[in-house]
Amino acid sequence: MGRGSVIALAIVALLTVGFLWTGQDDDSIGRASRDVSAGVAPMVEVVLPETLSVNAQVGKLAYGAKCAVCHGTNAAGQDDVAPPLVHKIYEPSHHGDAAFSLAAKNGVRAHHWRFGNMPPVEGVTDGDVKMIVAYVRELQRANGIN
Repeated sequence: MGRGSVIALAIVALLTVGFLWTGQDDDSIGRASRDVSAGVAPMVEVVLPETLSVNAQVGKLAYGAKCAVCHGTNAAGQDDVAPPLVHKIYEPSHHGDAAFSLAAKNGVRAHHWRFGNMPPVEGVTDGDVKMIVAYVRELQRANGIN
């Protein structure tokens, strides 16, 4: 076996180990890029607040650009795609604001739901996440989740 073959084999082995180490399957990796906006049912009914703070208004725009493709309009989740963020599981006492930041930055291993792992969100900044969390928290409060 030539040196080039050994190097190619080593690269393939490293990529395979890296893929298995992340614990992600093809479905969870592709989920963020999938067009799921048409024909996918929301998981919960979300009551919208009468008004949003300025931060939440900015967060709503960022949410629409970065999160809605999976977590659905108004964070209502989407059957067979991603969970609702307007849900008791994501109340501040269980998933604090920092958890949202870590999830966006690093991704999340599946632990509450059976949707698979959440990949990191490409191009989202800490400032984006702060505004997105303001939006989600105001939606949660409007729906009795404090």
